Amino acid sequence: MEELFNALAGAQDTLAAEYIGFLRFAVPVITALLLLRCVLPLLTFRREPEIWAWLNMPDGTQVPITHWENVIGRSKGCDVTIDFPTVSRNHAVLTRYDDGSWTITDLSSKAGTEVNGRKVQICALKNKDRISIGGVEMQLQPITERQEERQAQLRTKAASGWDSVTNLMLLTILQCLMLLGFLLKAERSDFLSILQGFGGIVLCQWLLYIFYCIIRRQSFEVETMAFFLCTIGMAAIATVKPGETVKQLIALVLGVVLFLVIGWSLRDLERAKVFRYLAVAAGVGFLLITLVFGTEYYGAKNWLMIGGLSLQPSELSKVCFVFAGASTMDRIMNKRNLILFIGYSIVICGCLALMNDFGTALIFFCAFLVIAYLRSGSVGTIALAITALGFAGVLALKIAPHALQRFATWRHVWEDPLAGGYQQTRAMMCIASGGLFGLGPEGGKLQYVFAADSDIVFATVSEEWGLLMALMTVLCIAVFGFFVIRTARVARSSFYSIGACTAASVLVIQTILNCLGTVDILPFTGVTFPFVSNGGTSMIGAWGLLAFVKAADTRQNASFAVRMMKKGA
Repeated sequence: MEELFNALAGAQDTLAAEYIGFLRFAVPVITALLLLRCVLPLLTFRREPEIWAWLNMPDGTQVPITHWENVIGRSKGCDVTIDFPTVSRNHAVLTRYDDGSWTITDLSSKAGTEVNGRKVQICALKNKDRISIGGVEMQLQPITERQEERQAQLRTKAASGWDSVTNLMLLTILQCLMLLGFLLKAERSDFLSILQGFGGIVLCQWLLYIFYCIIRRQSFEVETMAFFLCTIGMAAIATVKPGETVKQLIALVLGVVLFLVIGWSLRDLERAKVFRYLAVAAGVGFLLITLVFGTEYYGAKNWLMIGGLSLQPSELSKVCFVFAGASTMDRIMNKRNLILFIGYSIVICGCLALMNDFGTALIFFCAFLVIAYLRSGSVGTIALAITALGFAGVLALKIAPHALQRFATWRHVWEDPLAGGYQQTRAMMCIASGGLFGLGPEGGKLQYVFAADSDIVFATVSEEWGLLMALMTVLCIAVFGFFVIRTARVARSSFYSIGACTAASVLVIQTILNCLGTVDILPFTGVTFPFVSNGGTSMIGAWGLLAFVKAADTRQNASFAVRMMKKGA
């Protein structure tokens, strides 16, 4: 009988080895096909401008109005350029609202703005109202309802429902193959946790898609790539800490809920402005609470312990910071609002400095640079801010020994592989041992190194699933950035453009710091890989940032921010 059991165990081991060998090559192939189907629609869609009104000029010409917010002035960077001496560089903002109404706001110009011969600061416009910009008269002619319906029909369509279903089927097959590999290799005591982790992601992604079908949204490429990243992260957790798969799944569900809530708030700009004020208060509040009640780990006081849960509120503050930085054009042109935002940024970074969380502070500062440039267009302002960062960085290294230690180790990890360079040297050796196709689930040794599922998760993915898979996870984040760049030029409001560009920048910067810090190209900051690293608040924050990326999508029936045509249209 004992010989029979030994024979069965040997046969099982042989079957598992053969399956893992198949899995190592099948997973990258399916992933490449899946990402190709998701990436191409996001990077190749036609970026046609939408025309919402015409400005009838004195000489009989008509100037198209292609955004909901349009700066009128003498500067060549304005949406409507009027090269006339009495017109200020940035003279006025012409704004359209969700109900189709229009207003014009004077930007403290020298000559002022008049409507029907009356000087105004902000004024609602009616059809055939006479507008005077620095003495140059014009009339606003909005498009008709029929023209608006026709324009909506001509806008680039999102992927068909069958395309999204096919993508989800490919992702589900990938998830099932990876799950089976873990069940063949894992301890029996971990079976239920791993099954719940992977099964929960599958259920969550299909329920979200069914909800999209109910609200008549067809585009699911961005979400599919996010769920793919979550799957790779779940695989890393199943290897390193299988008991935490359910906790990460709960964080994913909460992240999707936040994604939908933010998407709903961005659907209406007036509602988004209300949420923006709440986000401003919450962003500082999260950090102040952590500063007072937080727990210090490895020199940084950035963790909040509630019962048995450990939270990192600064991850949620990133979402709030993006909301605070996004703004409509009439407010952007007000220097007072820019100064207030600079002050807000200083408070945020000051709190992080007091917490000794300089990695997160660097991410916030990069986000600030993106917002400052988009709101001011001034390269000089950005150069001044970077110079200030240099001085602040030198001061931080003087007062924060743990930060100085990380910089001392940078580019010298092999000189101290058993102490300061332990994590990175092991990570690089494991990346090399994994090769292009990896060693298979639970086949690596990095799982025994601290933070293998968070700070150095890029190396864990490389070792077990191969360098090709690790690079494809990085590609997903890069695609979010390129997609936002493509959509920014045709966005209806600066609120969507700034929010999406900043959110994508945060995701990209975090990925760069995590991956390049792991292989000692950049200093090791300990920031997370969005959607992949183990961490509940990191997962929730990543989905919150993704909502801004989704809101910038101007394709037909794709974005939260673009209302559907009426069914009878």
